[in-house]
Amino acid sequence: MTDTTPADDPRDPHLWLEDVTGDAALGWVREQNAATVAELTDGERFSRLRDGIREVLDADDRIPYVRRRGEYLYNFWQDAAHPRGLWRRTTLREYRRAQPDWEILLDVDALAEAEGENWVWQGASVLRPGFHRGLVELSRGGADATEVREFDLGTREFVEDGFRLPEAKSSVDWIDENRIYVGTDVGDGSLTTSGYPRLVQEWHRGTPLAEASTVFEGKPDDVAVHGLHDPTEGYERDLIVRAIDFYRSEMHLRTPDGLVRLDLPEDARPSLHREWLLVRTRSPWHTGSAEYPAGALLAIRLREFLDGGRDMEVLFEPDARTSLDYYGWTRHHLLLNTLSDVKNELRVLTPGPDGWRCEPLAGVGTDAASIDITDTDPDHSDEFLLNVSGFTEPSTLLYGHVGQPVETLKRAPAFFDADGRTVEQHFATSKDGTRIPYFVVGDPGGRPGPTLLTGYGGFEVSLTPSYSGVIGRGWLAGGGTYVVANLRGGGEYGPEWHTQAIKHDRRRVYEDFAAVAEDLVARGITTKDQLGIQGGSNGGLLMGVMLTGYPELFGAIVCQVPLLDMRRYHRLLAGASWMAEYGDPDEPADWDHLRAYSPYQNLRAGQDYPPVLFVTSTRDDRVHPAHARKMVAKMRELGYGHDLVRYHENIEGGHGAAADNAQLAFKWALVFEFLLRQLT
Repeated sequence: MTDTTPADDPRDPHLWLEDVTGDAALGWVREQNAATVAELTDGERFSRLRDGIREVLDADDRIPYVRRRGEYLYNFWQDAAHPRGLWRRTTLREYRRAQPDWEILLDVDALAEAEGENWVWQGASVLRPGFHRGLVELSRGGADATEVREFDLGTREFVEDGFRLPEAKSSVDWIDENRIYVGTDVGDGSLTTSGYPRLVQEWHRGTPLAEASTVFEGKPDDVAVHGLHDPTEGYERDLIVRAIDFYRSEMHLRTPDGLVRLDLPEDARPSLHREWLLVRTRSPWHTGSAEYPAGALLAIRLREFLDGGRDMEVLFEPDARTSLDYYGWTRHHLLLNTLSDVKNELRVLTPGPDGWRCEPLAGVGTDAASIDITDTDPDHSDEFLLNVSGFTEPSTLLYGHVGQPVETLKRAPAFFDADGRTVEQHFATSKDGTRIPYFVVGDPGGRPGPTLLTGYGGFEVSLTPSYSGVIGRGWLAGGGTYVVANLRGGGEYGPEWHTQAIKHDRRRVYEDFAAVAEDLVARGITTKDQLGIQGGSNGGLLMGVMLTGYPELFGAIVCQVPLLDMRRYHRLLAGASWMAEYGDPDEPADWDHLRAYSPYQNLRAGQDYPPVLFVTSTRDDRVHPAHARKMVAKMRELGYGHDLVRYHENIEGGHGAAADNAQLAFKWALVFEFLLRQLT
């Protein structure tokens, strides 16, 4: 029977589980947790998995990745002695040493103990160009909502009577030492329906937040608005960004005469560097006499653009196999990271009097599976940091300047034995004939065997090869095969790869994933009973659809921090911000398509479902834990017992379902123990 329950119909008997911290709801959570923990943690293997993963996460010889701010390299570090972490910095000279001398700026463990709070580090915005003040963000239990405090990097103390905001999903940016842009919850009408700031205000030091002047107001159904200041010497400017939905936005320059909107397509992604305006297109753009394709990167001088010029230079144009992943500026050059059949290539573009010159980044090989730009110095130099890795190759951190030799700064340890394990790329054919790439990692001599397949398929997120000590230690080392599917909805082949699978065409994501699963069996890599799948967030929705729509293909499913009730997702926490991806359930045409796959609405009694483990977090204030709670409650109501359906909800942890390495190790050990019991 077709479900026609309206979004707020009390006939849904499990709405009470949407009360995140209600006594009844948390009582139900603790009961479910107790059963799952008692079953999955009672053996020696679980302890070995947990302890082995914890060793990976806390290893002292991990690479401490850094970000340059002025003369210092900054790092946030967690280990066994500092589970909540240290914010610290050092110089490049020290960083080159095996054991750098770090200056500790903030000990989050000590702060949490002193204040009796479960603080989790969420980053800091440091004032440019002086780099002597920061706006530190701390969350309780790992939530997206943070408390903001001003921090003095010289005294290494919070600034008494400095800028400070209570817990909210705030947006802050320095204008100068005495002014910041702020968007936060200041009462009725100050947030969008997605729960993010609707107002941009300018706040002056020493004045109450209530007296901050409003610079811009977004609309209630926008996703968010942000105020930004660019302090680049000679190019100082202020920007207002209005996010209309997840893929459409407006950028405004704030001038003495008011706001000037950049005349760009709403779905384009602009950025500014010194005199340059770069525009990344999501759809074909016709302007003046020019036509630019989707997925292109365009450049023009900002002054020329503001004067009406539209003759833009095409810096990158995609083809059937190649897309732009992302880019980053040094002082004089633009680094492009492209994907060719989901494999990275780096290029250097340099503007000159005769146009832009394009060449490979010297000193960096092209045979690495994955090359990521981890940092550049766009203000002062052509410095860059690159992380090179692969599914079986631990990370190497490279340092250099464009046009100069590259040096190896750090090498990560190997956390599992990669001997005999290969990496292959195959292509499955989806229902509509589209070729879907996927990577297979493991020992070919162990086939068919236990296999873990993961995917995401949404929001233009590309899944590229990378080294994971957790996957290696917890799955590959025991003889398992690991598979990553590059589904439509992602960004692996540019924006059209994404737009083929949004809203009314969402089914293609699920058809792609099912095609990969069937291809794995057809190639003899695994069998249906030995094939487990895992995904989180939008990938958790994917797992829910596999459970209810394709249960015959899998031996076990792990569904993490998922969306599952697509009838109410837009009314829960940040859900309204994703309607550009999924559609609006209150629109009948959209609901017709959502209803066809929404896992919560498609559960049926008497179905032969594979065993499933749901994992979520009470403190996830992005994807509501009620999605997983209600799914399990409904399955129980339909007669599915603990032998089929297991549940674990971390009472803290945020959208990652873990607030520190101990919780993360516990979570992954639960996942692997569950899969090993079901698939081996």
